[in-house]
Amino acid sequence: MKLARVILFARNMATMTAFYRDVLGLPVKSEEEGWVEFDGFALHRGAPKPGSTKLAFASKDVAKTREELVARGATMGKVKDFGSLVLCDGQDSEGNLFQISNRA
Repeated sequence: MKLARVILFARNMATMTAFYRDVLGLPVKSEEEGWVEFDGFALHRGAPKPGSTKLAFASKDVAKTREELVARGATMGKVKDFGSLVLCDGQDSEGNLFQISNRA
């Protein structure tokens, strides 16, 4: 067995789709009523439970990626540098957590 995708539930599909597509810059793979699929995860219409899921995205330069995301409207925390591991947490438009990390 292998992980096929992570599903995030979203009250406002348009806002959440715009966040992941326009703010984070992720391409939409497919879209239908109540469902939008990106590479590795999907949005499904429904009531989310923020904080129960965190998506982790890889970046070679976490600080630069953080700056770009903030410029596009993302809510981001501080960059945390643990030597070989650098990461930064953020929140999407409905409060779900995500992370950018130099860990591929």
